[in-house]
Amino acid sequence: MSEDYDPKCRRCTRLARFLDAVHREEPQYFCRPVPPFGDLKAPLLIVGLAPGKHGANRTGRPFTGDHAGILLYETLHRYGLASSPQSTSRDDGLCLTGARITNAVKCLPPDNKPLPIEVRTCNEFLRAELKMSTDARVILALGLIAHTAVLRASDLTPGHFRFAHGAEHALSASRILVDSYHCSRYNTNTRRLTPQMFREVVSRAAKLAA
Repeated sequence: MSEDYDPKCRRCTRLARFLDAVHREEPQYFCRPVPPFGDLKAPLLIVGLAPGKHGANRTGRPFTGDHAGILLYETLHRYGLASSPQSTSRDDGLCLTGARITNAVKCLPPDNKPLPIEVRTCNEFLRAELKMSTDARVILALGLIAHTAVLRASDLTPGHFRFAHGAEHALSASRILVDSYHCSRYNTNTRRLTPQMFREVVSRAAKLAA
């Protein structure tokens, strides 16, 4: 596979059936694999987990319309990476500058928990995206699943790179992986991830990318 995104992908039977069920409940929702957002030539690639049911799965843009996107886009705007601090829909006019956002799993999983086989299946798309994103000097992984997915897509052994918030890993002579806790509602509500913690890691990733 050479393509980084397939809008008609139904390789994961469980996810395809779940999307069909959600679409019957919410026919106006996007309910398809969510494409990456931003310039393929951006020096900073942000990798999340998967679309949220009432967020990216509804709007068709990563981290748009859900709680996690509130902190993400506000932070990207703070550091000049987004034209607006709020992402509400695919046609809201928001643009990214020097950044691109994608997910380890392109389809909505039940309970926001993809199965290991689903992460591995979708890893082919991430692998293709990493190969196509030749200018991506820094990859910011939001959470352990994204961290592991990036390593596997880079043909690296996950066990050799320990996930930790703020950790930096040299994937090659020209590419660095930066880790962050995911900006989910759970992590921010429990203060495992504070806005300041997230701003610091995004600022660091942006500086490395620049």
